Amino acid sequence: MAAETTCISIGDIAIELRRVGTGRPLLLLGSEEMLEPDAAFVATLARDHEIFIPSPPGFGQTKRPAWIASPDDIAYLYLSLLDTLALDAVNVIGCSLGGWVAAEMAVKNTARVRRLVLVDPYGIKLGGPLSSEIADIWQIGPQKTAALKWYDPEKGKLDTTKLSDEQLATMVRNHESFAALCWEPYMHNRQLPHRLGRIAVPTLMVWGAEDGLVSPAYGKAYADLIPGARMTVIPDAGHYPHLEQPAAFLDAIGNFLR
Repeated sequence: MAAETTCISIGDIAIELRRVGTGRPLLLLGSEEMLEPDAAFVATLARDHEIFIPSPPGFGQTKRPAWIASPDDIAYLYLSLLDTLALDAVNVIGCSLGGWVAAEMAVKNTARVRRLVLVDPYGIKLGGPLSSEIADIWQIGPQKTAALKWYDPEKGKLDTTKLSDEQLATMVRNHESFAALCWEPYMHNRQLPHRLGRIAVPTLMVWGAEDGLVSPAYGKAYADLIPGARMTVIPDAGHYPHLEQPAAFLDAIGNFLR
């Protein structure tokens, strides 16, 4: 199914927005690597959803002004995006960094949201300053990060020699933006755990059983803070269960979204 990419202006930001499929609206908020747009599970969901995939500020072709300094800021921007597109009863799926943004959106306003799926999100910290609930990816380096992120490391390998200069520049820019948005405080918002009780729509937490960045125990603690949230753990998957085990992922969310 052919995808269309446009730009939607929200204030001083032109958001790169990819649209694919037909049916009930679904907002897909991708991970920090933005691997989702061409993933197999998206093609399946597009059979009965019109999927909207925005590139966050600093990612893809979306510029990041100085006032966008955290996932919390992006959440307000995306709520305005839903208003601009006049979308109602939207299913929202957020993956990793996108899951954090989705949670920040949901604690603010769920008037346009129908159901919420959070896939291995970052965003909270429940232990003390010396606790290591979230692996320090910038300290351990990319190779060790990949080993923690993927159950099957082969699925995470990328041959950069086959990428164009433009694709390589986008990768570097995405990585730089991820660091700028999540460096301090590291991968969490101190206020978010105290706000999750405001989420007023059905919520499903999906976790990879072998996620080495943020463990299923972290996910369970996250889900316990959201009223009525359910959690499902997918075997043989790391931080990206929707990419490593797409069939199991679709099975997990299918009845929930319907």
